Amino acid sequence: MEHSAEYIVNTTEENFEETVVKASHERLVLCDISADWCAPCNILKPVLTQVAHEYKGQFILSVVDADENMKIAGRHQVRGFPTVIAYVKGEEVGRFQSAQSKSFLMSFVEDHLF
Repeated sequence: MEHSAEYIVNTTEENFEETVVKASHERLVLCDISADWCAPCNILKPVLTQVAHEYKGQFILSVVDADENMKIAGRHQVRGFPTVIAYVKGEEVGRFQSAQSKSFLMSFVEDHLF
């Protein structure tokens, strides 16, 4: 799925370093590792997208299709989908799993914005 907003990016093995690690030196990056067949992923994705739009680029939402990028999921020891990992200055600073409420997501973002 293509995204029109510049702060929502599709991330793959090939561009992970650029779209997540390098980008996280400029602003918070939330890396959403999910799969199309995953019901909680399909619940979380529109809420996460809505929060990204509300923050208007204060953070980057990096969307990873786990089925196409299993190495990313493996490298991050993802045990369930969706897993959302917060990156700041190239480092993981937090993560959560499963579908969450909009209020949880906004609080998670606020805790990690810089």
